[in-house]
Amino acid sequence: MTARKITGSEAVILSLLEEGVDTIFGYPGGAIMPIYDALYDYDQKVKHILTRHEQGAVHAAEGYAKVTGRAGVCFATSGPGATNLITGIADAMIDSVPLVCITGQVTSPLLGTDAFQESDVVGISMPVTKWNFQITAPEEIPRAIAQAFYISQSGRPGPVLLDITKDAQFGEFDFNYKKCRKIRSYVPETPVDPHKVAEAAKIINEAKRPLIFCGQGVIISNAEEEFKALAEKAGIPVAWTLLGLSAFPSEHPLNVGMLGMHGNYGPNLLTNEADVIIAVGMRFDDRVTGKVSAYAKNAKIIHLEIDPAEINKIIKADVAVLGDAKKSLKLLVENIQENSHDKWVKRFKECDKVENEKVIDKDLFPTKPGLTMGEVVRIVSEKTNHEAILVTDVGQQQMIASRYFKFKHSKSNVTSGGLGTMGFGLPASMGAQIGAPGRAVVAVIGDGGFQMTLQELGTIWQNKLPIKIIILNNNFLGMVRQWQQLFFEKRYSFTELHNPDFIAIGKGFGIEGHKVEKRDGLESGIQKMLDHDGPYLLEVVIEKEDNVFPMVPAGASVSDIILEP
Repeated sequence: MTARKITGSEAVILSLLEEGVDTIFGYPGGAIMPIYDALYDYDQKVKHILTRHEQGAVHAAEGYAKVTGRAGVCFATSGPGATNLITGIADAMIDSVPLVCITGQVTSPLLGTDAFQESDVVGISMPVTKWNFQITAPEEIPRAIAQAFYISQSGRPGPVLLDITKDAQFGEFDFNYKKCRKIRSYVPETPVDPHKVAEAAKIINEAKRPLIFCGQGVIISNAEEEFKALAEKAGIPVAWTLLGLSAFPSEHPLNVGMLGMHGNYGPNLLTNEADVIIAVGMRFDDRVTGKVSAYAKNAKIIHLEIDPAEINKIIKADVAVLGDAKKSLKLLVENIQENSHDKWVKRFKECDKVENEKVIDKDLFPTKPGLTMGEVVRIVSEKTNHEAILVTDVGQQQMIASRYFKFKHSKSNVTSGGLGTMGFGLPASMGAQIGAPGRAVVAVIGDGGFQMTLQELGTIWQNKLPIKIIILNNNFLGMVRQWQQLFFEKRYSFTELHNPDFIAIGKGFGIEGHKVEKRDGLESGIQKMLDHDGPYLLEVVIEKEDNVFPMVPAGASVSDIILEP
């Protein structure tokens, strides 16, 4: 690319275009105004989505990244604008979501003087970014942006932040862009060791009761086909983590359900009976393991993981295969023998019968008068032919939707995992819809989480995003209330909500909607929502004590999972 003299602000936009960026989520302000002024001349080449809050911008960027696999990009100004990004950046860090966040900053001479809207966003964000850097000269911009995209999207993905002083935005220099392919001392992935693969294959070939865990790493590495080939060739049941959901088809006969605190009965109970566990692209989060000292004591652990820091961090691996999951799985499939474990798979089916009788049938086909979260999710999944992208907020509705929504395609589940960020759902659905404009996007949100970011209804309407929003309203902070009911003697301390008229609020933002309170209006109400041309808000009033089971109590072993209160 031939060099030419431009401002730092224009260099930011041109650098983003060189990286193939088509969408930016952001909110302008004083310290980033020069970059927004430069963006004015490029509005035909890159779309900017004006959110109603910086937190909305960063969660939308996360939603975009999760459905596209590319880095989401967001802008914010200095001070409060930059600090409002921190929750979303922390969320992206723990969930391995690639983001490039660009913030404006006061001029270089004012750094450290407590100038108007100055905050040390580099220091604040350091613990929750994969890399961050403050740019104080325009000449630094192209290289910093190239490195930001390379670091964010390579290896284990994550968020990066670039803080650009206002004088660097105004300054002129000879612009030339070169994509980053390598950074000294940064090793994004380890070459797969064929000897480790052979060790793992030997253990798998000799296993009697193997179990595969499907984590988000399968999705990130685009290894869905290799993962499926492993499960099918060896005849091994597959359980998925919350973030691994949609990587493996819901209706596949080897899919035995979700791991974790509110996961399915079989994969939790039988984890402690498995003799081999193959964990692919997951980190043995505490929600998966329960009491670590009582976890998988009968199993040899094979851990396929790209990040060396995750190996032996929580659960000791008998064989660790470092490297990209797609490459590791391809070699592993070549090394394993064809096999079947019909008797072992049957054990999961027996557990399914117990769970169906005690939990699932009551959730999905209730006989009591009050509406349940499960029946809402079931009907929506069926009416979208299991083809929709599901976006969930955090809480009871997240767990219920994850359990009962069915998937045919990968990259169809958008949720906040490790950080558990309430308020994530609505803005993330915007990014998901923009990243996958040809697909139906359904956001399932609790009444509490919805009120944290409901201002983004304005963004949805302004951009005519056809998102279908379902509020499951029980007038409580439901998950906290469930714990208070089960473990705090029903002392419902400050969890009851006196909610507004959600439908009126939606209409105030130009979004049509209606409220369902009885079962005889549920199916037709959902159909009306899905048929509507444009965004739609459906409020469903559910039972106040509609709890999520099964449940592994805090501090208990996964085999202590309970099916009812």
